[in-house]
Amino acid sequence: METLRQLAEDGHTVICSIHQPRGSVYSKFDDIVLLSEGEVVYMGPAKEEPLKYFASLGYQCPDHENPAEFLADLISTDYSSAESVQSSQKRIENLIDEFTNKVLITEFNSPVTQSEGSEFSTKLAQKSTRKQRRGWWRQFRLLFKRAWMQAFRDGPTNKVRARMSVASAIIFGSVFWRMGKTQTSIQDRMGLLQVAAINTAMAALTKTVGVFPKERAIVDRERAKGSYALGPYLSSKLLAEIPIGAAFPLIFGSILYPMAKLHPTISRFAKFCGIVTVESFAASAMGLTVGAIAPTTEAAMALGPSLMTVFIVFGGYYVNPDNTPVIFRWIPKASLIRWGFSRTLH
Repeated sequence: METLRQLAEDGHTVICSIHQPRGSVYSKFDDIVLLSEGEVVYMGPAKEEPLKYFASLGYQCPDHENPAEFLADLISTDYSSAESVQSSQKRIENLIDEFTNKVLITEFNSPVTQSEGSEFSTKLAQKSTRKQRRGWWRQFRLLFKRAWMQAFRDGPTNKVRARMSVASAIIFGSVFWRMGKTQTSIQDRMGLLQVAAINTAMAALTKTVGVFPKERAIVDRERAKGSYALGPYLSSKLLAEIPIGAAFPLIFGSILYPMAKLHPTISRFAKFCGIVTVESFAASAMGLTVGAIAPTTEAAMALGPSLMTVFIVFGGYYVNPDNTPVIFRWIPKASLIRWGFSRTLH
């Protein structure tokens, strides 16, 4: 705590979460936030103000008791008996309500210039509307910054994905090396395009299918508190993933295309790279969707590849559309593999 206090005195911002500190530790705090059941019970200076505040509510700290222990007991549920649980929970609810009302009264009285009631109501409504509009963009900006940091912070995973993209491109390029334009090379070209579509989709799916289950608890808690709306979260998540999501299919396509000696024009090369990149984004979106539906990471990892396997079967290379049973004819229309394969084929 001495080290943290020295950092604060040197100009750094220090936020520390601590449980049941002893008196010598508590005395080093400048400001404190007391939380109970996820709600704020007190927020402000840490020296004498908390004891005065709770004394005004009828909770006096004994003379020879550690203030930190007194505050911790005051905002904690007592499980020693059924009666104590009920009374302590009721006390905590009252403390939360008291502090909430105190904050609302302070915010209402501090910056407001007194005027006629109707005029004040109009200005307040206009201010609330402007605040809501600014709120969406502020939510998006903060969430985008967090998603951007998460996307680029996972350096080891990104390095592995980059190496796998290079390795896959080299392997496939070696297998389909410098394909010619004879009749026998038609099957090779179709096989290469199918393999490229499958590899791109599976790589993007396996990266994102387990992302949301890991964040579910955080997102649910933040959404329950009204920290942000669904729109800013989804928009920021998708936009922050674009640079990383586009880099790996572009690496894959840039190496594979000249090795396989596909159509040697810039326009066709750009079309090929664009298709595999868009397919990668679609597979990433599919992975996020599966992750949001699945209850756990393990379930998402099992469900995602299984659905992708179905899309591969109906991807346009293994099953003739005319031979597809009627009840399954909707699957080729939804298949990412079929979409990528047919677009690169043309």
